[in-house]
Amino acid sequence: MAMQKLKSGFSINLGISLPVVTLLTGGSTNTAVSALSLLDCPDLDHRETIGFLKNTELTAAETTRVTDLCLSWDLPVPTSTNHDWLFQELLSHAVIHCVRLPIKQIRRGLKETGIWPLLSSRPDVGPIIFPRESNEELKPQAVIQNIHWPQPKSDSDEEEDDPVPLEKVSLITGFLRKFIEEASPEVLRDLMRFWVGWELPAKKLFVEVATSTYPTAFTCFYKLKLPGHYQTYLIFHQEMMMAISSVSSGFGLV
Repeated sequence: MAMQKLKSGFSINLGISLPVVTLLTGGSTNTAVSALSLLDCPDLDHRETIGFLKNTELTAAETTRVTDLCLSWDLPVPTSTNHDWLFQELLSHAVIHCVRLPIKQIRRGLKETGIWPLLSSRPDVGPIIFPRESNEELKPQAVIQNIHWPQPKSDSDEEEDDPVPLEKVSLITGFLRKFIEEASPEVLRDLMRFWVGWELPAKKLFVEVATSTYPTAFTCFYKLKLPGHYQTYLIFHQEMMMAISSVSSGFGLV
């Protein structure tokens, strides 16, 4: 399972979209629409396509993609004069239109639990009830303490086809620990998105050192698979940065 393209008003980068929180807490649709940004679009393909309308001119391929999306949502096709308007309409459809029914259901539930009077009278409690991953500060220790490091295999363990020597496993896992300890919060977020599919660490993070070419991640199993061929931390760091930069399109695979 790769990182999910969430279809319910949740931005992959940010958690619950602020315009969606606006609707959940009683704000108007117009207020929510006015607060939209491209990052609020949860579908990466749609986000890229809608973003083409910010270009001064569209290529033939970009025009085709935007046109196909417009037709699928019963909207006018792009012309030389409607890019700004169409950008807002497509973005509104991608973020707001798709969650109208779930929002009604959630608001009904909020009213039934008695939380609604608090939300309607105290808008400042919205971020507490609907926290966002991007507002949480991610620290190296929070990642390291959740890692299950590779353990030496006993004689009874099933033999691998090409096992990595224990000293190499120790070297590579040491490189990973150093990488995490020195990483900025932004790099740690990208690492988590690469590793598990979202920006905060899972309770159990697994590491495997194996014979492979590049770092890969199996997000369904929270497993990071690292090649055992690295000799220096510099090369390890370079390829880890390359790997985690793929999260916007590769979902954990390079």
